[in-house]
Amino acid sequence: MHCFYEKGLQFSCVEGCVYCCSCEPGFVFLSKEDLERLCRFTSLDEQQFIATYCRKVNMGSFSMISLLERENFDCIFLTKQGCSVYEARPKQCRTYPFWRSVMESQESWEAEKQSCPGIGKGRHYSRSEIDALLRTKAGQEPILCS
Repeated sequence: MHCFYEKGLQFSCVEGCVYCCSCEPGFVFLSKEDLERLCRFTSLDEQQFIATYCRKVNMGSFSMISLLERENFDCIFLTKQGCSVYEARPKQCRTYPFWRSVMESQESWEAEKQSCPGIGKGRHYSRSEIDALLRTKAGQEPILCS
């Protein structure tokens, strides 16, 4: 089967763009590794961090931990200067736009391009790099809570 990104794809963040961190409601589910990295970065323990920066999202029979959003749907860590926890940002943020939902097909990649001005520009990612980014999320399951 032909992979639409067989020859790779281009993507680089565009200065001043905060599309993936703002504008629309969404979830940034944290893995245990994400939470540990963010706690080290903010010098908070897990309970303090969750109480200050997170919300529980009811998924039916379980809940998951997601970063808070402001009323305008901006990420709680988004400032005028950009991401205030950039060095410790969650895997979900690190791997955008190479998410399974975006990489499903040429059509889903092109649809994302309508909102993300960095798609199709800048750095060339090889197929093997993209495949590795897609695998990065495996083993990084979100924290489940009761």
